Amino acid sequence: MSPPAQPGVPGGRGSKVPPARKLLCMCSLSLCLTYLCYSLMGGTGPGALRSPAALPGTAAPRSPAALPGTAAPRSPAALPGTAAPRSPAALPGTAAPRSPAALPGTAAPRSPASPPGSSAAPTRASNGSREGAAGAWLRTPLAPGEVITAQSGAFERDPQESSTTDEELSRAGSPAGRGGGSTTPDYGEKRLPQALIIGVKKGGTRALLEAIRAHPDVRAVGTEPHFFDRNYEKGLEWYRNVMPKTLDGQITMEKTPSYFVTNEAPRRIHCMAKDTKLIVVVRNPVTRAISDYTQTLSKKPEIPTFEVLAFKNRTLGLIDASWSAIRIGIYALHLENWLQYFPLSQILFVSGERLITDPAGEMAKVQDFLGLKRIVTEKHFYFNKTKGFPCLKKPEDSSAPRCLGKSKGRTHPKIDPDVIHRLRKFYKPFNVMFYQMTGQDFQWEQEESDK
Repeated sequence: MSPPAQPGVPGGRGSKVPPARKLLCMCSLSLCLTYLCYSLMGGTGPGALRSPAALPGTAAPRSPAALPGTAAPRSPAALPGTAAPRSPAALPGTAAPRSPAALPGTAAPRSPASPPGSSAAPTRASNGSREGAAGAWLRTPLAPGEVITAQSGAFERDPQESSTTDEELSRAGSPAGRGGGSTTPDYGEKRLPQALIIGVKKGGTRALLEAIRAHPDVRAVGTEPHFFDRNYEKGLEWYRNVMPKTLDGQITMEKTPSYFVTNEAPRRIHCMAKDTKLIVVVRNPVTRAISDYTQTLSKKPEIPTFEVLAFKNRTLGLIDASWSAIRIGIYALHLENWLQYFPLSQILFVSGERLITDPAGEMAKVQDFLGLKRIVTEKHFYFNKTKGFPCLKKPEDSSAPRCLGKSKGRTHPKIDPDVIHRLRKFYKPFNVMFYQMTGQDFQWEQEESDK
């Protein structure tokens, strides 16, 4: 038998709940029910239902590979009907690329961590994807642990820097920043590029881009997106949005010269579209190296002389191939990397020297390669004696010629002739190899003997 209720003790039989407390409980219950109903109906207030990943204390949803009973996504080489890319050693008639230390007359490359004050910690790209399966294909995320770098470890980042900024890239989709030489109408569709100018730095890529933009069937972004070397983690949708709008039948293009020397670029471009057409503007590697140094010197007057940077040991005559200004000019070494993914028929090599002496002739080759009608002809060019190279003009009117900016055509510093002679000897076997690989003789040795 339960004890009798004790007056004034809450919970006892016969005890009465104060009216105020009863009213408070009823109000609280009513408020909770209203709050729950509002949440279930999709309210946008603080009580709206959030996805599981957004709830505090919960873990992010697992990727498909982490779900029980599912397999990890296969790499492109594992897809039915496709073959794994061959290494350079597997290409007929080619040898595996040698490390810089194995190049004749060169010393071992300097470690990226060696410059004072530099950090060797790489930036790891994020693999997370929140767009679902469709978004995963659009983003083409990096493999786990893949590192984003502007170029391989043997390259110094600074000489590969361009003047393109994130703000310029964000403006690339505006009428002022896209399209051909004239105003681009604000209609059409943004597409991934079908052709790329992939190199080389200080070879004449800007001159080529400006000339091809004069063609009415070409739309090219003026800035350098650096998607396949620095911005790959942003995904293909970001890349597409940087491109100008085009109509059916028009070609979308972009140019980023550092792609040619970026180890990851060929595979990434092949994953985007294996039929992409590639254009490489090459120039006498000795002249190109001096031009590269001249550009860096204009920004950093305190850097050592060209002679100091070019040698690992000048007394022994050891060229420092780890210096990017030298290494970029070893074209055969970089081309081996591209031939793992693209046939030679998809790569056009443009002579930087002939772009100056015969711009219409080189542009005829470019237009044929892109499947375009030859519209950009000699009528579009005017040779500027002050700058020493052709300027672009419109043949239809009397407007003044449009020349490249002050950063083009800089006067080169005087270089010790002995250094130039040693560089010519260093590059000669690589030039010959490059001629054999491309089937073209650029006559750089003949050009030097004429001087």
